[in-house]
Amino acid sequence: MDPKEKLRLAIKECHNIVIFSGAGLSTNSGIPDFRSANGIYNQKLNRSYRPEEVVSHTFFMEHPKEFYEFYFDKMVYMDAKPNSAHIYFGKLEREGKVRAVITQNIDDLHQMGGSKNVIELHGSIKRNYCMKCHKFYSLNDIYNDAFEVPYCKCGGIIKPDVVLYEEGLDNDDIVSAIKNIQNADMLIIVGTSLSVYPAAGFVNYYRGNKLVLINKSATPLDNEADILIQDDIKNVIDYLEK
Repeated sequence: MDPKEKLRLAIKECHNIVIFSGAGLSTNSGIPDFRSANGIYNQKLNRSYRPEEVVSHTFFMEHPKEFYEFYFDKMVYMDAKPNSAHIYFGKLEREGKVRAVITQNIDDLHQMGGSKNVIELHGSIKRNYCMKCHKFYSLNDIYNDAFEVPYCKCGGIIKPDVVLYEEGLDNDDIVSAIKNIQNADMLIIVGTSLSVYPAAGFVNYYRGNKLVLINKSATPLDNEADILIQDDIKNVIDYLEK
């Protein structure tokens, strides 16, 4: 049976689906992923540092201006809209099939697509806070075309509420993600190479028999998938919606 048809039939049977998404889910919304040939980490900068270095806690603290130049230019997409996959998963939640979305993405597109129960493992560009007085700011409050460092009225530097390298995940998010995966009757992993830890390790808590992997390239869990689809998620959604 075609794996897309197998997925369509399996979705009909399930009522406790968990979505685990990565950057590949948002490429059809015009946001590049990280590790593909055209991804953020393979883009050359006019500096001596690497993109992976820029998105670290140490770099942010030591070079906030250079961090924000990269962040606003490469990681913030003000006009990005949810694509058919975000909208489809939001619809499945309204139908009582999807119980939670666990995402490594920071773009807020799942929520814009209609999903309510979203666990953002790596935070969100929509939330920002002053490191001195802890006042929160929206993305519109801090974004500027000049890529300048945003400062709070108290004088403190405003930091995006995103998890940088060297920073730990929120413990409540970890507990919630693991609990949802353990209780899922289907786990759909989409748009991720499963190479970023500890997040990628959470999928090992799934104990069901409907592990779905949808990704353009191979992942370390391909051999364990009950349904493996190596295709653009747009093509998969088009099939499921027809």
